[in-house]
Amino acid sequence: MYRAITLVAVLALLGAASAHAIWGVSDKGTWPATWPKELEPLRTQSKSYTGSLVNRTFHEIRFATREEFEAAWPHLLKVKTDKAPIFLSRSPVTYLGPVESGVRVWMALASSKPMPPGPIAGVKNERERWIYTTHIELIVDGKIVDLNRIPLPKDTPIVDERFDKK
Repeated sequence: MYRAITLVAVLALLGAASAHAIWGVSDKGTWPATWPKELEPLRTQSKSYTGSLVNRTFHEIRFATREEFEAAWPHLLKVKTDKAPIFLSRSPVTYLGPVESGVRVWMALASSKPMPPGPIAGVKNERERWIYTTHIELIVDGKIVDLNRIPLPKDTPIVDERFDKK
């Protein structure tokens, strides 16, 4: 009896641990060629991830300097879906490896049926609610990615996840 319970517990833990392991990683940015040409030089310092249970893709761009980030910022805003949010995450972000500062561009989830490029009505989880849009996650460190130094678009929802909810 105890062996069966132990075996089930071990299998459950292995299944949970493998959720992170099902991501494919490219050691350069593999975003579409239709993105602004000003982002091309950033491909070599970027990574692209595809996976999870729903086969999501995101492109992670790390920056060495504040000036480099600020030069790229207006062009990054052009790739997100109109009216899609900007998520703010506190540095460091550790999901799929530590990131001190930078940007993750989450691509709209592909669907077999046409989906409206906006929020899913009735969904409370903000990340799930915007899954059919291309949206931006800023990893804010206050040095390279400094919210006091960049303009945030007025018509864009800002989802601030930097602080623990109590």
